[in-house]
Amino acid sequence: MHRRLLASAVPLALCVVLAACDESLSELAGPTPNLQPTLSSITRDIFNSTDAAGRIQCTQCHTDAGGRNPSGGLNLRLEVAHRSLVGVASRGKPGAIHVVPGDPENSYLIHKIEGRPGIVGVRMPRGNGPFLTQGQVLVIKRWIELGARND
Repeated sequence: MHRRLLASAVPLALCVVLAACDESLSELAGPTPNLQPTLSSITRDIFNSTDAAGRIQCTQCHTDAGGRNPSGGLNLRLEVAHRSLVGVASRGKPGAIHVVPGDPENSYLIHKIEGRPGIVGVRMPRGNGPFLTQGQVLVIKRWIELGARND
């Protein structure tokens, strides 16, 4: 009896903790207050939009709009972002994968937006900033931790 109760209580507690974590992430999102750890939200509020801090939209370079080739072959339009990111090798850095589901630390997207040592080229978004806030990056990491679903 106690084992069954414990077995049902553990998943419930985990759900509560994860929900609270996601709620606090939205408070950290700064210039994108509606940002959620879903691909549709990240695409809408980061990839396809500027924000209140003046950061440029990622699709300024990473889209096939107007018949051009997206920078690095990475197309971040909503319809194709998942196919371009998840499990896909970087064209710029051999051996690097844009997004490794469940593993933000080994996802090259995180390396590029944080400007980590060893990236090829420059920190994203290109230029001298403003860059993504720490809260925005945390929300993207959370999406990856949750499995980088096409949601």
